Amino acid sequence: MILVRSPLRISLGGGGTDLPSYYRDYEGFLVSAAIDKYVYVSVMRPFTEGIYLKYSQLEHVNRISDVKHPIIREALDIMKFKTPQIEITTLADIPAGTGLGSSGSFTTALMKALYTHRKRHIHQEELAELACHIEIDRLGEPVGKQDQYIAAYGGVTCLTFQKNGKVVAEPLAMSIPTMHELEDNLLLFFTGFSRSASGILADQNTRSQQHDAEMLKNLHYVKELGLRSKQALEAGDTTQFGEIMHEHWEHKKRRSGGMSNPRIDEWYDLGMKHGAIGGKLVGAGGGGFLMFLAKDRTELRRAMTIAGLEEVRFKFDFEGTKVVTSS
Repeated sequence: MILVRSPLRISLGGGGTDLPSYYRDYEGFLVSAAIDKYVYVSVMRPFTEGIYLKYSQLEHVNRISDVKHPIIREALDIMKFKTPQIEITTLADIPAGTGLGSSGSFTTALMKALYTHRKRHIHQEELAELACHIEIDRLGEPVGKQDQYIAAYGGVTCLTFQKNGKVVAEPLAMSIPTMHELEDNLLLFFTGFSRSASGILADQNTRSQQHDAEMLKNLHYVKELGLRSKQALEAGDTTQFGEIMHEHWEHKKRRSGGMSNPRIDEWYDLGMKHGAIGGKLVGAGGGGFLMFLAKDRTELRRAMTIAGLEEVRFKFDFEGTKVVTSS
């Protein structure tokens, strides 16, 4: 059995500028961090012919074209299994629809597992691009390239999305003390709302393609905030980074009416009054996790616990998508 894990992620600045509808004209930039919460994919050869899939549903089919799971179907088609005899199982530390990039993590884990199954090596950049090809080109999903790249590479990484489609991944030049301070003071709280990012991202995608002035102005500003976040963290100024997060959230909410809701706004305001320097919803918006940078962790945790929000504690992951076992 082959077991592969791929990390989930949090966006630290510049999120939304990784969509082709934006970076092909203006170039995108963001800072992303892989965390030690994972999507797992196992691949093995069963005793009987056929395709056996175990995820939130069970599938047993004989032809790739009959596979209902779109990402698995496209992945198997790319790998050109002529007479499929394969079993694929997936699990995750945190469910999908919570803003942590699970789809990109799943796709990178799946392709890494299939390549390992075929005794083939795949480089991080090639893995990320192949995952992007499946989701963006073959399935037409209105998503960006952040999730696939940070899952493949891991770490706290600066991603530049060039106009020609190439992605440049570089580690954030942050000191070890600053990294530890960031890990200690970034807190994640689950809002209880799960959602698909597709609706919000589709609206952004369409408006960007139509050169909507308001949307483009917003994304230009968010990209600048991503660059300022990079500068603040590399200078070791986490307080300034927290303030930029708050500024980022204020602009992010203007991008779409579905970005927030009254409950999320209430929780955010509560956090800002009880120990947070800044914060935002992680991911496309509409639900998932509220992330705060705390100046008083104890007070912030107490306030969020009383409000009924559950915290998920994490550390950064520096390994990216990796084979855990291969036998």
